[in-house]
Amino acid sequence: MRHKKLGRQFGRDTSHRKAMFRALAANLVLHERIETTDAKAKELRRVAERLITRAVRLGDVARTPSDKLSPADQARRTSTKRHVGRFLQRYATKTDKDGASTKVDLLEKLLVDLSARYKNRPGGYTRIIKIGRRRGDNAPMSYIELVGDEAGGAKAARAAKTAA
Repeated sequence: MRHKKLGRQFGRDTSHRKAMFRALAANLVLHERIETTDAKAKELRRVAERLITRAVRLGDVARTPSDKLSPADQARRTSTKRHVGRFLQRYATKTDKDGASTKVDLLEKLLVDLSARYKNRPGGYTRIIKIGRRRGDNAPMSYIELVGDEAGGAKAARAAKTAA
């Protein structure tokens, strides 16, 4: 029986599973949309929602420059950065379609950009869109994306699904 055994194991030990979700969460914050299996997307949703909720709960403290914050607010911001930083890596490199690469600070993107985008949203920051089966092993695949960027969201997924 699996009573009180929360979460999928994915046939990996704890450190491998944690490393996998750290990489997936970093890519989700960086690209705001990734393609993965259904099971990984459903587990990643739990991780990503917690990270974003932590940033949103910080409020305006996350978006205010450090020199304008009170010592108590600076301590709250530092504490949140440390808690999120334990799971989310600090920097990632994003390569554009033309081949140019830029270094992105993931913690700042999470605390400033994403917390501002979701400040009035009570949860549900991610969306999972099923796109069919993978060709090699017939695994169910899906996109997981951050809600709010509606320009390329569900329309692009439907277009990709009809093209396949």
